[in-house]
Amino acid sequence: MLSYAIVEPPLLTQHIPISMLSSPSLSLSYKRMDGHGEMGLIGENLDPGFVGRMKEDGYEIRSESDNFDVASGDDQDAAADGPSKKKKYHRHTPRQIQELESFFKECPHPDEKQRMELSRRLGLEGKQIKFWFQNRRTQMKTQLERHENVILRQENDKLRAENDLLKQAMTTPICNSCGGPAVPGEISYEQHQLRIENARLKDELTRICALTNKFLGRPLSSSGSPIPPHGLNSNLELAVGRNGFGGLNNAGTSLPMGFEFGDGSMMPIVKPMVNEMQYDRSAFVDVALSAMDELIKMAQMDNPLWIKGLGGGMESLNVEEYKRNFSSCIGMKPSSYATEATKATGLVYLRGLALVEALMDANRWVEMFPCMISRAATIDVLSSGTGVTRDNELQVMDAEFQVLSPLVPVRQVRFIRFCKQHSEGVWAVVDVSIDPSQDATDTQMFPNCRRLPSGCVIQDVDTKCSKITWVEHSEYDDSAVHHLLQPLLSSGFGFGAHRWLATLQRQCDCMAILMSQDIPGENNTGITPAGRKSMIKLAQRMTYNFCAGVCASSIHKWDKLSVGNVGEDVRVMTRKNINDPGEPHGVVLSAATSVWMPVTQERLFDFLRDERMRSEWDILSNGGPMQEMVHVAKGMGHGNCVSLLRGSAINANENNMLILQETWSDASGALVVYAPVDISSMSVVMNGGDSAYVALLPSGFAILPGISPSYHGGRSESNGALVKPEIDGSIVSGCLLTVGFQILVNNVPTAKLTVESVETVNNLISCTIQKIKAALTVT
Repeated sequence: MLSYAIVEPPLLTQHIPISMLSSPSLSLSYKRMDGHGEMGLIGENLDPGFVGRMKEDGYEIRSESDNFDVASGDDQDAAADGPSKKKKYHRHTPRQIQELESFFKECPHPDEKQRMELSRRLGLEGKQIKFWFQNRRTQMKTQLERHENVILRQENDKLRAENDLLKQAMTTPICNSCGGPAVPGEISYEQHQLRIENARLKDELTRICALTNKFLGRPLSSSGSPIPPHGLNSNLELAVGRNGFGGLNNAGTSLPMGFEFGDGSMMPIVKPMVNEMQYDRSAFVDVALSAMDELIKMAQMDNPLWIKGLGGGMESLNVEEYKRNFSSCIGMKPSSYATEATKATGLVYLRGLALVEALMDANRWVEMFPCMISRAATIDVLSSGTGVTRDNELQVMDAEFQVLSPLVPVRQVRFIRFCKQHSEGVWAVVDVSIDPSQDATDTQMFPNCRRLPSGCVIQDVDTKCSKITWVEHSEYDDSAVHHLLQPLLSSGFGFGAHRWLATLQRQCDCMAILMSQDIPGENNTGITPAGRKSMIKLAQRMTYNFCAGVCASSIHKWDKLSVGNVGEDVRVMTRKNINDPGEPHGVVLSAATSVWMPVTQERLFDFLRDERMRSEWDILSNGGPMQEMVHVAKGMGHGNCVSLLRGSAINANENNMLILQETWSDASGALVVYAPVDISSMSVVMNGGDSAYVALLPSGFAILPGISPSYHGGRSESNGALVKPEIDGSIVSGCLLTVGFQILVNNVPTAKLTVESVETVNNLISCTIQKIKAALTVT
C-alpha cells in the first residue's frame, strides 16, 4: 500500500533518495520536526505523474514503509553507521522549541561550541540542534522570498498600468500650452521650441510669485501687474520685501551690485564640482542629523555648558561639561590640536529665509563675510531640499577661513552643510567637518583644522529682523600660529561666534543704509545714484584683494620670498599679473606684518581714517592734509563709509591721482583700506560706468581686538577695556595692528624681482609702523 504526504519546503527535515519511491512496499507520510505532531496523510496510491508535478513545484515527497519510520536527520545519520533498525521519533517539547527560537533570534548561525551548550541544556543531541537551525534558516529564507515575490508582483502590475497609460497618451497627444489635441506637423520646429520655453518661463514665474508671497505677506498673482524691471535684479530686495528695512518703501531702489547677497559679482567664479568624488551618502545623512541635534542643544543650553565673558557678550565652552553631554561625530581629536568654542546671540535686520538663502549659496556666503572667508565652493549637493525654504538641503563644501594677519595660517576645511526648517520662521544651518575615514580624497588636503558642529539658529522676530544664535566649535593645529596671535585665537576672538555675528550685523546695517535714498552726512557732490553703486562695488573689490594679499589665500597664486634683510614677522610674497584688467600688469610685490599697539582699537581706528592726520604716516599725502571729496555712508557710524580723497600735489602727474578708501569698525575689529586711482577712471565710475576695468593695488590696515581678561588670567581696567599682560607684570590696554602693502615693482610681467625692491617695501612697512607709534604717543 502506497501513501503520500506533501511537505512544504521550509519544513524539510532530510532528503529521501528518489530511488525509495520506486519501492512498492513504501508508504509516504509526513511528520513535522518542530514538535507539533503529524500533518496527516495526503493520499494513498496517488498517480506518479501528480507526485512528480508536486515535486517540481517545490514540495518534498516523503515515504515510509512498514519496516521504516522517517526519523530526524541525526537518527538517519546514526542508522547509516550501523545496521538498519526501527527508531522512535522524538518530538521537541514546547520548552525546547522556545529556547531554540529565542537563541535563533540572537544567533542564527551557532558555532560548534554553542550547539554543544544548547544540546546539553535542552537534552538534545548535537546533530538535532544542527538540523533544527538548518531547517529554521531555510524557513526564514523562503518566507523572505515569498514577501519579495509579492512586492515584485505589485511593482510589475504598477509598471504595466503606467505602460498602458503611456500608450494611451501616445495615441491621443495633448498640447501643453493650450490643452487641446496636438497634431504633428502643424507647427514649425521654432514654434515648438518657443512653446517649450514659454511653459518653462510660466513655471519660473509661478515659483518666484510663491517666494514673493511668503516674504511680502500679501498675494502676488503671476498673471497680475508686471514686475518692475529692476525688481528681479536685487535678490535681497526680493527676499526681504520692499519695506524690509525700517518701513522703507522705495520701489525704485535696488541694492548696489555686490551687496545683494545674490550676484556674487565680487567673488571669483567657482563652479561646483558636482560628483567630483563618491561619498557614502547614507553615512553623511547620519552625521548631518547628529550635528543638527548637537547644534540645537548647544544653542539652547546655558550654564554650566557655557561660561559668560565680560559684559555678558560672547560665551565660551566648558569643555569638561561638553564631554559629559556629547560624543564626537567625526572621530577623535588629534593630540596636537587645540579647541576653541564660543556662542553669541543678537538681532540682525534681515528676514530668516533671506539669510538661509545666502548661507546655502557659496558665492553669496563669501560676499556676506568677505574678511572672514577667502574662498568657498560647493563640491556636491547630496540633497537639494524641499520647496523654497531649503529644508533638508545637504551639501559638501570647501572653504578657507582667515584672520587678517599673515601670522595666522588660512584654515582649509571640507565640511557638510545641512539646513533644516524646524517650524514656521525658525531655521538652523549646521556645518561639520567630514571624517577623514569617509572622505575619498587625500586627507592631507585639509590638515590644520576640524570643524565640529557649528552654525546658527535663526528665528524671525517680526517682518524686519531675526534673532541669531551663533555657535562656533573648532579644533585646530596651533603650532603654526605665531605666539602673538595664539591668545587671540584661543579666546575665540579670531574665528569665534562673536566675530561672525558682528560681521553679519554690520553687513545688514550697511544694506539698510544703502536702500535709503536720504542718508544723513553723505557728501555725494558730482556722483549719480548709479555711480554710488559702482563706487561701492569698486571699494568691495579693493577690500577683497587686500584681504587676499594679507592672508595669502589660494585665490591668487603667491610665491613666498625668503630674504635675509626682512624681519621674521614680515611675510613678503610676489606674483605676476598678465590678464586681470582690475590690476596693473606686471610684477606685484606684497608685504604684511602684525604688531602689538599699546592703544585702544577705537583710538587707532579714528587716527588712521582721519584724512587730516594722514600726513603723519602716509607718504602719498606728500606731507600735507587730504580733503574728502566724496563720502558714501555704509553704516550708522561715521567711520563706516567709502571715501574719495584728494591730497596735495607736488607735480602735474600727482594732480591726476586720488585715493579711494573704505573704512569700517565693529565689535570684531576694524579696517582701513585704500588705493591710488586716477581721476579719469573715477570719473567714469562716479557716472555709473563699469568699475571692473579700474586698475588698483590696495594697501591698508586691519585692527584686531586685544585679549579679553576673562582668558589667560588677565585683568581689566574699570571701564572694561581689553588688556594684554606685559612681561614686567603691568597691564595696559591695546590691540593688534596688521599692516599690508601691495606695490607694482615692474610693469613687465616677465621681469625678475630684485633684492632692492624687497628691501624697499620692508622699509616702507617699518617706517609706517614707527610713524604711527610716534604720532599716537605725541597726540
